Amino acid sequence: MRDVLAAIMPGWRQGSTAGLATVVNTFRSAPRLPGASMLVTAGGEAVGSVSGGCVEGAVYELATQVKADGAPVLVRYGISDDDAFAVGLTCGGIIDIFVEPISRQRFAELDAVSQDIADEKRVGVATVIEHPDNSWLGRHLAVRPDRFEGNLGSERANFAVGDDSQGYLAAGRTGILSYGPNGERLDSGMRVFFTSYAPAPRMLVFGAIDFASALARLGSFLGYRVTVCDARAVFATPARFPEAAEVVNEWPHRYLAAQQEHGLVDERTVICVLTHDPKFDIPLLTVALRGSPMAFVGAMGSRRTHEDRIRRLREEGLDAAALSRLHSPVGLDLGARTPEETAVSIAAEIIAKQWNGSGEPLRQLDERIHHDETL
Repeated sequence: MRDVLAAIMPGWRQGSTAGLATVVNTFRSAPRLPGASMLVTAGGEAVGSVSGGCVEGAVYELATQVKADGAPVLVRYGISDDDAFAVGLTCGGIIDIFVEPISRQRFAELDAVSQDIADEKRVGVATVIEHPDNSWLGRHLAVRPDRFEGNLGSERANFAVGDDSQGYLAAGRTGILSYGPNGERLDSGMRVFFTSYAPAPRMLVFGAIDFASALARLGSFLGYRVTVCDARAVFATPARFPEAAEVVNEWPHRYLAAQQEHGLVDERTVICVLTHDPKFDIPLLTVALRGSPMAFVGAMGSRRTHEDRIRRLREEGLDAAALSRLHSPVGLDLGARTPEETAVSIAAEIIAKQWNGSGEPLRQLDERIHHDETL
């Protein structure tokens, strides 16, 4: 819904009804991930995409029908690879799409959710997509770290789904949760689609060098909000790092400690230390490895630099558990030489860590390509 939210809100505020189609589940080589949406406005305009063009026509007609009759529906599109072109889902995958009417009456909490998303606050939406009682379909729960609002159909369901959804929100996950018809801990009866709307994860790059410039470009491309930090003002300038969201002139360990203190570093944050200078690295890595867990802490340098770094960190009192969180020397073995190639090497290790990838060539592996639960 995030990608079509700007088109939803004007009509919602005016009291009109739109049709919203959302990908809620995918199988095999589906073209769009869960959460991708297409909106049909009250005036009939189509915004967004659920299949990269494959079945948009059919979804448009269904969303038009749903906004007119007010009856949400869960549909599946897909066919075998051999016949994919006959249906239009050219990838041969399968997608489940939930189509619902969106209005002030159907989703009263949407304005507050929209504001939270704009303010980059953590918020999510739980939507009933399957239930034996059709009156439950399309009901929503707005979920925040400390509370949830709305009504799915009963207090028991609200608390069961709200509690589980807060766990999904904390992890930034989007997916389907299954319950009994009244929120019981069962596998069938009611299915709820939860979408997590969290701010972009952060990538903190320390060391305003040419490698940092390449990594800032790639990090931004991958969806991170990139910050470049260096104590040397002559190097830490926005002109040298145009792809970074911000460039900070500060001692790295002081900056990171302040960010942690203000709650601006979380379990999705990626830290890349590129200075390989002990006077910067050791205080910074001490703060990073002693703080709350982050998604990734990497440091660039040679084998000799790494060994010296580990020795110094031990002298600072870091134990084996803390040191095991450090990816050093950072990057996968790609034979990288240039700053751009090195950035790809570092990004590849970050991605492998995030999704439990092996880093091995896919042609040498027999298991499934995707490691996440939804594909």
